[in-house]
Amino acid sequence: MAKDHPDDTSAKGPGVDADQRSSQADADGAFRRQAASFRSAISSEPGSAYPPEKGRYVLYVSAICPWAHRALIVRQLLGLEEYLDVVWLHWHLGPQGWYFKDMDNSTAADPRYGFKYLRELYFLADPGYDKRFTVPVVWDTKTQTIVNNESSEILRMFNTAFDGVAPAAAALDLYPPELRAEIDELNEWVYNTVNNGVYKTGFATKQDVYQTNVDALFASLDRLETLLAGRDFLVGPGRGVLTEADVRLWVTVIRFDIAYYTLFRCNIRMIRHDYPNLHRWMRALYYDYPAFGETTFPEQIKQGYANVRENAIVPAGPLPAVLPRDA
Repeated sequence: MAKDHPDDTSAKGPGVDADQRSSQADADGAFRRQAASFRSAISSEPGSAYPPEKGRYVLYVSAICPWAHRALIVRQLLGLEEYLDVVWLHWHLGPQGWYFKDMDNSTAADPRYGFKYLRELYFLADPGYDKRFTVPVVWDTKTQTIVNNESSEILRMFNTAFDGVAPAAAALDLYPPELRAEIDELNEWVYNTVNNGVYKTGFATKQDVYQTNVDALFASLDRLETLLAGRDFLVGPGRGVLTEADVRLWVTVIRFDIAYYTLFRCNIRMIRHDYPNLHRWMRALYYDYPAFGETTFPEQIKQGYANVRENAIVPAGPLPAVLPRDA
């Protein structure tokens, strides 16, 4: 499985320290993401260092981050609220990176440790840590360390780790064996050209790099539009079944018109006006599955992405942020 990365930090966008924003791309005009550092797993296997236990684990997130949003959606879809508390960081970034603020979802400080910054949690786990301080983070309160900060692995971990103790988790398989090859193949190109493609486009610093990536992005959106014709979900027989592939794509599509179109120069076409199948699929998940709609905060998303830019002007539209279910 191709690994994704835990937030937007390597793109030097949301999730990167403010003083790094001036170098959003490498010398060739493109950007590259860092690999996640903590790669353990919650598991019910005998001898596991991190067995599934109520009240033991915490998921650290920010409303702006699509990678963290994936984990929030899957946590709620699988009914893992008793097993994974959520701690929200503020949607804005200061010179020290992700931080707490008594505003919107966040609190003035980490409710357990009193920390003001996410970086303090990383240093508690590893005093010598010298990489970026990213979300999502799955934290173990018993050993006081980070279990995992790789979003794609966190989704798979949530999908299986709690099957023996959480009925909803056992009832829903977001990565069923018979569909894994199809899911993996789709995830690969969607990640490279859509999930990560919006950042390759928005943070390109050379015209040819921008053009290459914006063309690839919209070619993949066109491909997805065709794929969803007559279907409710991306993979599976008939009209398809809900899987992690839907979750992984959806967090980008829900941000597209309100952030990437306006702020990341992904402005060839809009989801709401130019992709009827994608738009139908996006709204169905938003309105029909509480795990999607209840974890989405459009105004925080707009404000967070606007603050990536120097003037931090928040676009007024599009209005409404999400059109009605049957518009």
